[in-house]
Amino acid sequence: MWAAIVLLAIALGSSLVLRPMQRQLTQEDINAAVLKTMETQVMPSEYTRAYENIRPSVVRVVSYVKKSRLKDDPDAKLPGGGKRAKPKPLGAAPGEGDMAADEVEHGVGTGVVIIDKGVILTNLHVVSGADRIKVTFSDGLEALATVTGAQPENDLAVLQASKIPDDLIAATMRSTNDLSPGDKVLAVGFPFGIGPSSSGGIISGLGRAFRSPEGKQEMTNLIQFDAAANPGNSGGPLVTMDGEVVGIVTAILNPTSARTFIGIGFAVPIENAASAAGLPPF
Repeated sequence: MWAAIVLLAIALGSSLVLRPMQRQLTQEDINAAVLKTMETQVMPSEYTRAYENIRPSVVRVVSYVKKSRLKDDPDAKLPGGGKRAKPKPLGAAPGEGDMAADEVEHGVGTGVVIIDKGVILTNLHVVSGADRIKVTFSDGLEALATVTGAQPENDLAVLQASKIPDDLIAATMRSTNDLSPGDKVLAVGFPFGIGPSSSGGIISGLGRAFRSPEGKQEMTNLIQFDAAANPGNSGGPLVTMDGEVVGIVTAILNPTSARTFIGIGFAVPIENAASAAGLPPF
């Protein structure tokens, strides 16, 4: 009996000795696996990731004026939102009755949701002088909006939408304190009413000054960038590669009458924009 026990112990011991040990993963193994994944899978670009992060918070802003006002003063040049078009009659939208029968589209701009209760930042020149403002959210929901605040010195307006999507997402705002020329940025908006459209570039400078073509207003402490912006981008977000808002697109420098982008755009730092909405500083 004892001999059988001894033989069994020897057999078990041999099996334990002969069993191969599992090799521990090394850093080289992990690096090789990551490299293999990068080689076999197409990863989205950083601009794509930034766009996907900000897109749910970007809205289309359309301003309307009454035709009767244009008839009273045919030469009136009311403030517009970027895309100036030939006045055209609008059909009445659902729930708006005959209100739209006496209106024409005045301009198209962009806005960004900063509070998920429907608080939207845009440029003041997009909505100033409008008789009615309509916003369209990323899911297609349309709603009337009213101006609840303004910061004329920075060309900023705060809108409150009358209704919002159930899953509305507010943008994440980020301090501009550590921004530097050369940092990548993305501008998202509705240039000439087309969009949402995105364009990528870099921050070209900080603390810039810009005077309106009419010379009536000078803005200071602006972010200069070279991501393409055109009429209709006004009020849209300028974001980092994390999709965080650092500015509100407000102007382009163009010495010609073409009103098209030549490589220099300006955005109001988000600290100013947040204060327009009564938000605490960063």
